[in-house]
Amino acid sequence: MRRLRMPAFLVVLTLLLTALFAGPASADSIDDRRKAAEAHKAAVAKARDDTEAAMEGVDASLQALAMQLADTQAQIPVAQATLDAANAALEKAQREAAIIAARLVDAKDQQAAISTTITQDAEHATQMRAAIGQMAREAYKGGGGVSGVDIILDAQSTDDFVQRYGLMSTALRTQAQILDDLKATESANKNAEARLGAVKDKITELKAQADQKVVEADAAKTAAAAAKAALDNLLAQQVSQQQALDAQKAALEAQLAQADAEAAAVQAELQAAIAAQKARDAAAGNPHGPAGPIGSALFANPTSISPIYVTSEYGMRMHPTLHYVRLHAGIDLRTYCNTPIYAGRAGTVTWAKTRFGFGNQVMIDSGFVNGNALSASYNHLTSFAVSAGQHVEQGQLIGHSGNTGTSAACHLHFEVYVNGATTNPRPLLGL
Repeated sequence: MRRLRMPAFLVVLTLLLTALFAGPASADSIDDRRKAAEAHKAAVAKARDDTEAAMEGVDASLQALAMQLADTQAQIPVAQATLDAANAALEKAQREAAIIAARLVDAKDQQAAISTTITQDAEHATQMRAAIGQMAREAYKGGGGVSGVDIILDAQSTDDFVQRYGLMSTALRTQAQILDDLKATESANKNAEARLGAVKDKITELKAQADQKVVEADAAKTAAAAAKAALDNLLAQQVSQQQALDAQKAALEAQLAQADAEAAAVQAELQAAIAAQKARDAAAGNPHGPAGPIGSALFANPTSISPIYVTSEYGMRMHPTLHYVRLHAGIDLRTYCNTPIYAGRAGTVTWAKTRFGFGNQVMIDSGFVNGNALSASYNHLTSFAVSAGQHVEQGQLIGHSGNTGTSAACHLHFEVYVNGATTNPRPLLGL
């Protein structure tokens, strides 16, 4: 019963929530985050219930320490997820800022290259205009131009004609080429000026984006620092609270030993009563045969909460301080303080008294079922409505729920005994 095992509530909490920090708020992502939040809430509630169950048997001050530790442990995965999300947001902002910075450098390089091209083309156009002007001046000095007729009339010979005609043709082609180049250069410059304007607009836009990314990165960095501080604080609290509980280890062991001794005494008393009853029945000629299957759904809902609501199951619990597995010998059912508690099955009240750990307890003997002695106890009651020796019917009021004994909150701790030993009440309640 004391084999080391991982605490169930820590295992549950490690499965938490990832969708809490999802991307764009689509309907599906909103539903996913809502479901994740609900799952986390349920996990935290279960962790508290399991801790309460594990700490039954110790006084309220030690229970409070254990609950503080459980609450801190429940917050740590959420704080870690918050930190992870903040770091991811910071990395994303820094990554996007780097991309924008690279684009801004590229745009500035484009601006410089286009500006250089425009300057060079402008200088080239100036040179071509000067050449055209020089040609026009030379033509003016020569009499206003040269025609084909002038070449024929002025030629001294055939060779002179060919030479003159070749020179004229070359001059005309050169003039036409310069004009074409000038037009092309001016057109290219016009396009370059348009590209330069677009690049300048892009640079302005990228600078605004870069400034915004700096703001986002600063905010993400602040959020990440705050998340880390919150996580570090929780981890420090966890260490401090664990140390506080560890310091009470001797007191815990003593109280739990007393609670276990009381539980053993209850079972011993029941087994003695069963042996006496079997002896009386045998002496009266009504011996009990061998025990058979006990069956299921033998008990009705003993609480006023409908449908019945289980907050902590029957079974082993890892103790949060002593770190060994301890039996939670019943099932915890949700009730509220001073609400009615009913007999789950007809029988005779064996006792209605205060017992260590159990608080105010009503034990009801329901006789034999298929050769099995069947009893049930109703624990932590705030008051009794029955007394020892009284016969009760199923559904009859037997007391009111409370928080007596070593209980952390108002609830019904319901135990079922078959032949004097505890068993899981769940199937016997029809659950």
